[in-house]
Amino acid sequence: MGSDTSAGADLGEIERRVLERIDEAAWLDLACALIPAGQPEAENPLDPDEPPAREEGAALFIADILRSLDIPVDLVAKRPGRPNVVGVLPGSDPAAPALILNDHLDTYPAGEWSAWTMTGGHPFRPTRHGNRLYARGTSDTRGNLACTLLAVRAIREAGIRLKGTLKCVYTVDEEKNGPDGSIFLLDEQGLEADYTIVCEPTGWTRADGSWGMGVAVANGGHYLVEIETRGVKTHLWRPDTGVNAVATMARLLGSLETMSFTHRAARLAGGTPPRTAILRVSGGLPREMQFTPDVCRAVIAVVGILPGMSPESVMADIRAVIEAAAEADPELRAEARPYPGALFVDGTLEQDEAADPTAALARAYGRLLGEAPRIYRKNAFNDTIRFAERGHAAITFGPGEDGWPPINEYVDIDKAVAATRILALTILDLLGTA
Repeated sequence: MGSDTSAGADLGEIERRVLERIDEAAWLDLACALIPAGQPEAENPLDPDEPPAREEGAALFIADILRSLDIPVDLVAKRPGRPNVVGVLPGSDPAAPALILNDHLDTYPAGEWSAWTMTGGHPFRPTRHGNRLYARGTSDTRGNLACTLLAVRAIREAGIRLKGTLKCVYTVDEEKNGPDGSIFLLDEQGLEADYTIVCEPTGWTRADGSWGMGVAVANGGHYLVEIETRGVKTHLWRPDTGVNAVATMARLLGSLETMSFTHRAARLAGGTPPRTAILRVSGGLPREMQFTPDVCRAVIAVVGILPGMSPESVMADIRAVIEAAAEADPELRAEARPYPGALFVDGTLEQDEAADPTAALARAYGRLLGEAPRIYRKNAFNDTIRFAERGHAAITFGPGEDGWPPINEYVDIDKAVAATRILALTILDLLGTA
């Protein structure tokens, strides 16, 4: 697909005025400014026992952009240093629908900077190679955020008055499942709208180079669980006289990695069925290399959680695997417990793809790209879950790769421009023009 996604489309005068303001240069300028804003303070590890991000720098930067477009902004924080950005552009018709455009301000931690070979060892330095822009946050989700801001800017600069109300909502704490961000805004601040579009990675690329962006009308959930094995400490010279807790953990992890979970099949399957991912294993103590370890702990994530699964059902399945392993391994003494401070994130039910906002987005996608978008369930967490589980008509759509690399993260520039144009047409469709 080429970058001119409006070529041949049947566009009205208003739509052309908007789309002519959305091009590669405009998106690149905005994305390259957004990606390093407030970093690395906005890094937010999922680990419940690690300090949270401080997204204030990014929030202030984005609030200034919205204010420059004459959009009133509130900075709403549950705790200091973590303001959510809520920009509201009132429509001309109070009875017309309201739309939330959402993205988040925090990012994954960058990890070891020297590993970022595509950005010269600086993960927050946006660097172009061919049709890709590399840096932490390009795909998740500052590059997607740039799409939302550019779409809104194009509408404002074209002098378009919307009938419905547009809410630009940029949240903190998404990487930790939303307590200070989406949950706070929805449950304590009364954030409401008829439709919600969360601009997060749904992009895909085939081996032959063809590409597109899906529309995620549902999400899979996740849960962090801690496994502990106990043994009998002994001298390293006589391992046969004790029970090595690390060794028993190693044997147990194979069973946990291949286990299945009790669940009902969803209409749309996720990228994987409900399964585990092993995240962390620790055993042995400093200054005790003369001894075998008598305690070992592992952290696993249960991912791809579907509606109907619960903390109780997940823990029961894990404990059943441990019990079966203990019957086959008399040395195994193990227990499982929810990881302290971790939230259980449920899977969501599928939105109706024949209804708005999915239908409106699919119409814009088809007009500009000449085909229908793929409708699917996204495995990863994003704030769409928090909107959907509270009854919002919420979907996910964005140019970032759904499954981007943890190091040398990137976004496809052609997809980003196409997504911006699709979002702009969708806004005009859903909210109407005065």
